[in-house]
Amino acid sequence: MRTRTAASVVVAATLLLATTACTFLTPQSTLKVYSPSDGVDATVGQVEIRNAMLLSKDGQEASFVVSMVNDGQKDTTVRIQYESKTASGSTRKVNTNVQLAGGEVKTFGSSDTRQLVFTGIDTKPGALFPVFVQYGSLTGDQMLVPVLNGALAPYGKLLPTPSPSLTPSPSLTPSPSGSPTPSGSPTPSPSPSN
Repeated sequence: MRTRTAASVVVAATLLLATTACTFLTPQSTLKVYSPSDGVDATVGQVEIRNAMLLSKDGQEASFVVSMVNDGQKDTTVRIQYESKTASGSTRKVNTNVQLAGGEVKTFGSSDTRQLVFTGIDTKPGALFPVFVQYGSLTGDQMLVPVLNGALAPYGKLLPTPSPSLTPSPSLTPSPSGSPTPSGSPTPSPSPSN
């Protein structure tokens, strides 16, 4: 009887260790920091970049949807940089500067904010596009930003809107029709003199 009891205790202890020891051997997924949305995050000094993504119909022009938070007290000028392909096939770096006051939060690309439109990105929806963020003399961070096509209903309204055309449209000016007719009483003709 003692051997059965001892065997039962050994089996119970082995099962208990086998089912609870996994947390000692493998890292816990709940402790990993991740972006819980479709966009990506980054931090450069006192500036936090949140939920950054690109929305594009054609893979050439995209709206950069992002929230930027200045956690510090000092005003900063954040530089957003990406590479654009030119018509000749070469690439050039395009910089956009964003002013952030101390403690300020700015959002771009939502339905009620202005868009930051990237042109010549030459990528496909589903890809990751490199965007560099930096300010002051701090080392910046290159994010790999997901490119989405706007197929999901909330994102369809955030696709880049066409830039207004600078070509003036012809205006219609009324053309005269027929000859003018005099108004008022007729002028008397002079009578013949004798």
